[in-house]
Amino acid sequence: MMNRRFFIEKGTLAAMTALVGVDLVFGANLPKGYTPLALQDPDPFQLFSKDNRMSVLNNKPWNIEAKAHLLDDKVTPNKFMFIRNNGIIPENIDAKTWTLTIDGESVRTKRTYSLEQLKTQFKQHTYQLTLECGGNGRSEFDPPAKGNQWTIGAVSCANWTGVRLKDVLIDAGIKDDAVYIGYHAADIHLSRNPEKEPISRGAPISKALQDETLLAFQMNGDDIPIAHGYPLRLVAGGWPASVSGKWINRISIRNKEHDGAKMGGSSYRIPCKPVGPGEKVADEEMCIIESMPVKSLITYPMSGAILNKGKSLNIRGHAWAGELEVTKMEYSIDFGSTWKICTLEKPKNRLAWQHFSATIDFPKEGYYEVWARATDSQGKAQPMLLPGWNPKGYLNNACHRIAIKIA
Repeated sequence: MMNRRFFIEKGTLAAMTALVGVDLVFGANLPKGYTPLALQDPDPFQLFSKDNRMSVLNNKPWNIEAKAHLLDDKVTPNKFMFIRNNGIIPENIDAKTWTLTIDGESVRTKRTYSLEQLKTQFKQHTYQLTLECGGNGRSEFDPPAKGNQWTIGAVSCANWTGVRLKDVLIDAGIKDDAVYIGYHAADIHLSRNPEKEPISRGAPISKALQDETLLAFQMNGDDIPIAHGYPLRLVAGGWPASVSGKWINRISIRNKEHDGAKMGGSSYRIPCKPVGPGEKVADEEMCIIESMPVKSLITYPMSGAILNKGKSLNIRGHAWAGELEVTKMEYSIDFGSTWKICTLEKPKNRLAWQHFSATIDFPKEGYYEVWARATDSQGKAQPMLLPGWNPKGYLNNACHRIAIKIA
């Protein structure tokens, strides 16, 4: 089953009964074209196989995030993976007829590949790759920034299997003047206007040609779930997840910066130089976000944990740094006055998050906060509190904090 809407419109009474989960009494009397109320407002947790402890921020389009403690797995499972959509999930997907076209000003030969050709003609690779929404942490900005008010859960690090984008681009032929790629996909604009694309972003050709940039068709060893791009998506780890377009059916090799939907204005851009909170910034003074900043997340224990006096607390979590590697991980229990070193693991591969742990002893009873701070390979550390304000609330990489009570 690819999506609920398809079966409601095209399916049988048996299919609707299966979706409701119980016998559809008097279902034979349903007026033609009528959708039962139980299916008019679908349960997103059932619809997308998500844990019901996740938070739904929006349903038009769907945007769902995890909580910190739900992201404790070293490899993020589907049930805890955030969803960030800009449009309506494609309907009536058929992987057997799915194609990918490579075109644009800077391609030598326009080529179209079936999904089967991609799987059989090119070598397959698997990488664990960190994807984070550029607006993760937006809810902390003051004055508030427009957009989904993500807290800390719009990040994941799954295993992705596919073919290298560069292998396909080279097969089609890249001209010397190529500077960018832009993706096009099958998702539907919220207006349902077929002339409009919900989103069509891209990346410089240098990012497109990295070994880890994939045209992926599997996530954690299975077909990619529909909400995450089935049957084919881009995965470009370390950059805003908006670069990793879902439901991809065309990629253009451009001789200029891609100018698709949500490439201009303030979309996925920050001021080229610092600005004051609430200050208006002209479009021409906004710069495209590329590599994401250094960041970390405490995934155990859950904030609000109560510990008996005299017992040590074992914490753990993940850290990542866009294109870079995290080289130091620290924690503080005195609001950043002093810091102590955590144990930090190397990444499974480039662009995968890293795992950290530490054992903490508290001096006496009372309220504490555990703060986590990562430092990247260029020596840049997370700010203790909110970084510089920007109009769309992007790139909040302030230290993650959890509350602990010693009783």
